[in-house]
Amino acid sequence: MGPDTMNHVRNFIRHLVSAVSGSSLYSPEHLQVVRLTQDAFANLQRVLEEKEDLELMVLDDELICDTVPIEGSMYLDRFIRMLSEKGIGHVRIGRQVEFPELQSLIRVLAGQGGSGAEISSSEHIRIGKVEIHASSTDEYGDAPNDPADALELWEVPDYEREVFVKLRECIQGNRKPSMPGINRVVRSFIRAFSRVSSPHRALSLLRALDEYTFTHSTNVCILNLAQATAMGVDGPSLHEIGVAGMLHDIGKLFVPEDILSKPGQLSDAERDIIKRHPVQGAHYLLDVPGVPKLAVVCAYEHHMKFDGTGYPARREGWRQNLCSHMTTISDCFDALRTTRVYRGAVDGAVVAEMIAEKAGTDFHPVLARNFLRILFDPHAGGTLRGSES
Repeated sequence: MGPDTMNHVRNFIRHLVSAVSGSSLYSPEHLQVVRLTQDAFANLQRVLEEKEDLELMVLDDELICDTVPIEGSMYLDRFIRMLSEKGIGHVRIGRQVEFPELQSLIRVLAGQGGSGAEISSSEHIRIGKVEIHASSTDEYGDAPNDPADALELWEVPDYEREVFVKLRECIQGNRKPSMPGINRVVRSFIRAFSRVSSPHRALSLLRALDEYTFTHSTNVCILNLAQATAMGVDGPSLHEIGVAGMLHDIGKLFVPEDILSKPGQLSDAERDIIKRHPVQGAHYLLDVPGVPKLAVVCAYEHHMKFDGTGYPARREGWRQNLCSHMTTISDCFDALRTTRVYRGAVDGAVVAEMIAEKAGTDFHPVLARNFLRILFDPHAGGTLRGSES
């Protein structure tokens, strides 16, 4: 998106926020409100001359336009608050949007939809709501932190493969998946970690990465839980960190399989498709009931690097979530330790050396040191703790 288009986005938000404020004070039909709405619509049309649609997503108190964080301003902060107060996670406006649709959106944000009125999408303005469940169980009867529903370790591989097959089917069928399967896998690993007395002994469970054939996302879940357990994290926070690991790469399910499994070098166009998956994953998870916000943030941020590089691009001052930093390390470790179509698995000592070298650039330095300390034995040539001698 060029600078001129981004300026039109900012002006659209500025006029929209002013129209919402005016509508709250007076009425949607007030002349000043109508004029501001017309100005907002004019800027929106300029944006849509360059793009098929405008996508805005609230993520960790930031507003993302496509993949780019918008620089903060008084109007931007108010717009984020308006969306958050209504439980709106993202808005997509199509090129064929009509003026009355924008007026309806302004009424919704101004709280003038009538008492108890549902926030709903129109033909060309799609609204994604953040689901909030006050009950201890979700709509599918799942209790996210019930240890009695955990599986034994040997039962997990077949079960978690079924979970990811269902996830893929939901995405292909444009349906929302349920969370019970994900929660059950995470509970199973948390219970396994709780059965041993120290973080280092808990890491012997990571032999499961070799003994069983898990998906990459489940490996990342295990590694996230290992890091968090060693840092003393427990309870609901630990569960959310595990769920974030399980779902961090869900955007890859939108990438064609022939690109993911391509043995040779990717073209620039194919690389661009790959780089969209964090945004696609975060957008998708925002609409899934029962998904913790941390998982949405982690899906968006897991390819960002500690030094500010990586993707998606971020504005200056963006603070990457600590769980995203953990997931970046877990993701890299498992990717290197796993055999790929274009290379074999990398030796553990080589992986340890690479992580140490990139601490402070690619990886959070404190978390990288923590990861190396709990996973690798320095007295055994950098071998993975718990592995066979």
